[in-house]
Amino acid sequence: MAEPGGYNQSGRAPKIKNKNAAAVQITAEQLIREAFDRQGSVQKAPRQKVLDGEELSDYQMRRRREFEEGVRRNRTNIGEWLRYATWEESQQEIARSRSIYERALDVDARSQTVYIKYAEMEMKNKNINLARNLFDRAVTVLPRVSQFWYRFAYMEELVDNVQGAREVFDRWMQWEPEYEAWMAFIKFEQRYKEVDNVRGVFERLVFVHPEPRAWLRWAQFEEANGDADSVRDVFGRAIDRLGEEHMDQHVFISFAKFEVRMREHDRARAIYKYALQRLPRAQSQSLYNQYTVFEKQFGDTREVEEVVVRKRRMQYESMVKGDPRDYDAWIDYAKLEESAGDRGRIRDVYERAVAEHPRVAEKDVWRRYIYIWLFYALYEETQARDVDRARQVYGAALDLIPHERFTFGKLWHQYAWFELRQGNVDKARRALGQALGRCPKNSLFRSYINLELELREFDRVRTLYTKHIEFNAANCATWVEFARFESALGEETRARAVYELAVDQPTLDMPEILWKAFIDFELELGHADRVRSLYERLLKLTDHVKVWISRAQFELDAKGQEAARSVFEEGDGRLRDVGRKEERLMLLEAWRTMESRDGDVEMVERRMPTRVRRRRELDDGSLEEYFDYVFPDDAQSSRFKLLAKAHMWKQTQESE
Repeated sequence: MAEPGGYNQSGRAPKIKNKNAAAVQITAEQLIREAFDRQGSVQKAPRQKVLDGEELSDYQMRRRREFEEGVRRNRTNIGEWLRYATWEESQQEIARSRSIYERALDVDARSQTVYIKYAEMEMKNKNINLARNLFDRAVTVLPRVSQFWYRFAYMEELVDNVQGAREVFDRWMQWEPEYEAWMAFIKFEQRYKEVDNVRGVFERLVFVHPEPRAWLRWAQFEEANGDADSVRDVFGRAIDRLGEEHMDQHVFISFAKFEVRMREHDRARAIYKYALQRLPRAQSQSLYNQYTVFEKQFGDTREVEEVVVRKRRMQYESMVKGDPRDYDAWIDYAKLEESAGDRGRIRDVYERAVAEHPRVAEKDVWRRYIYIWLFYALYEETQARDVDRARQVYGAALDLIPHERFTFGKLWHQYAWFELRQGNVDKARRALGQALGRCPKNSLFRSYINLELELREFDRVRTLYTKHIEFNAANCATWVEFARFESALGEETRARAVYELAVDQPTLDMPEILWKAFIDFELELGHADRVRSLYERLLKLTDHVKVWISRAQFELDAKGQEAARSVFEEGDGRLRDVGRKEERLMLLEAWRTMESRDGDVEMVERRMPTRVRRRRELDDGSLEEYFDYVFPDDAQSSRFKLLAKAHMWKQTQESE
């Protein structure tokens, strides 16, 4: 038998047989709305009106009894004491309120809130002496609470007791409070234009808080109220007092700007230079920026450039010190020195840079490092005009590279052209030959070939192309360049022989480029039969749709539309046999474009496929939708297959 709530005797929840959604659905909004409607009304306490003195006394007695009961139950609850005292104050019972505050202070004599509320009550009721005595008690018990001192001084100043406020500040300063307290004292004296007193407070402030901001505020005050010598005296004392360990760049910046305002530009420049020599780079970024702005405004071109170069030099020194193998930083550093024009510094930077060679024999790591050698050699050749030193730089770089692992064709190429510019053709050839002997690569062969082409040594060019092909026979770009070279010399037979050798290679990296170049070569010569033969040879190797379209375009230009149509029909049949539907569609679209000019478009339209959506199962068992193309001949063959299967089924039934 089911228990109340739907549970059976075993205590288990019953199984729900019908898990369908209920006919009537209840939303969360309806649940919240019903809960709100069923809430009971909140009972509010009735408002009482006091009509005579007897009712007022009864009300006050009842409230006092409640407050006394509350503070008796929880004597340490300061909030209850404050509510009690505030209520008595609202009843104009100042004496009772004062008594309650005193009782609260007996409970917690260090409560800041009690002191503040107590003093506010006395000031509100114009009991200035009582408030003064209370603040005196507060600052005696809690001298480190700044709020008491601020309120105490403000009260004295509010009642025009300036001397009393000054005495409050003097008492406060004996405790050596924070910087903001001193600034409040200074602003107080400034309001009453007591310049000597302000200067005395600053003297005490920089002794207690020898911070740069204190010295800067003092200097600002002296500039506004004193003379230039007083300001310089303050800055000089600040520099002596702070020393190099605690010196701040903003002190020097302010000092220099003051001298600029006084039109003492030489003094300002001397201050900037003095500071830059003593402050470390990490602590003088703003100083450098201000010095740069100063020189741009008041210096000449040489001084401005010197400042900029010095600033950037420090930046690069910091960068290469942090990472000695930051080759990009070394390159930028060397370019900076080249712009400055100091030959000794330039060579020193380059020598320091090339000394930090990579410790691992990996080409990617060496790549940026080699550029330092290239720029170094280029500088010696073009700017320093020291050919022997440039040759030494190239030699040192080539000796340093582990050629058995890798090499850099750019370095060999630049060295060879350097020797060529000096008129040493044999040395240039020897350098490139040595490079090919140590570590042959395609870029080195091309560089050597370009060199011989510039020298018009065509026999050497043929020899180099032959060596290049022997090194990498699969490189189609080399075969094409070789054949075009022969064609440019008018050697059509040689060029055709090169192309024939190339297409007969078993392995090619980009055969389409080679065949296209061969066909274009024969087209330029006007040999239509040779072009047609090449297309036939190419189509035996591949059934790519672009080859069929290209051949059809060739036949259209050579023989006309009928020849092109026969090529399209042949290509359509070939692609249908191999089952390349997308390429077959591309071929038919190209065919339709040709027929649209002046031909039978409907014939091609009858061959166009229908796009259908199908599903296929993936390896993980899920289904994927894709688009397929159904050609008319495919649909007809499918119907024939269906009829054949039906005929076989009928024969099977008859035999049984």
